[in-house]
Amino acid sequence: MIRILVVEDEKPISDLLDMSLTSAGYTCDCVFTGIEAADAVNSRRYDLILLDVMLPGIDGFELMEYLAPMEIPVIFITARSAVKDRIKGLKLGADDYITKPFEIAELLARVETVLRRYHKTESRITVGDVVVDTQSRVVTRGGEPVQLTAKEYNLLILFLQNKNIALFRETIYERVWENDYMGDSRTVDLHVQRLRKKLGWQERIAAVYKVGYRLEVHDE
Repeated sequence: MIRILVVEDEKPISDLLDMSLTSAGYTCDCVFTGIEAADAVNSRRYDLILLDVMLPGIDGFELMEYLAPMEIPVIFITARSAVKDRIKGLKLGADDYITKPFEIAELLARVETVLRRYHKTESRITVGDVVVDTQSRVVTRGGEPVQLTAKEYNLLILFLQNKNIALFRETIYERVWENDYMGDSRTVDLHVQRLRKKLGWQERIAAVYKVGYRLEVHDE
């Protein structure tokens, strides 16, 4: 199980990250100061750290200098968007730098990218009778192979990375098609319908009124 440490002193943001990461299938611990973070990494192994810069006492940049020798992947999450701050964070050894406010879907995608870079992602994802092998890109349903197009597979991975989170149609389009959303939802809707049918997920991929879709996964 992938374990992530969230170091964020604003509790509403910490709670949001905790809920989103847990819904996506990660195990999450939350601390609120740099000292607590240092204690946490010395008592437990983490696969990734989400680190705020502006922390009480020891700030994120100072803490990063302490964390660097441990070689734990770090993503900075901060309201400090100046280029010099981004450069400083990356030069200190961070793997990514996300500025607030951020979209949860983008955050989860960046988390997945960093974990994949360090070969820490789960290679098999199981939801009901559907199994996805992310290394071979093979999808089975009830033990039988499911033939998906490249776009359908990418759509499936996006839903799996954002389990129980409502995704806007524009977010889905921009992530899967890697183009700006122009307001036509038919392409997204058609691919969702095909994916539902192929996986038997007519009820599991729920339509969210005036938003888009949500993959509902509970107690798998």
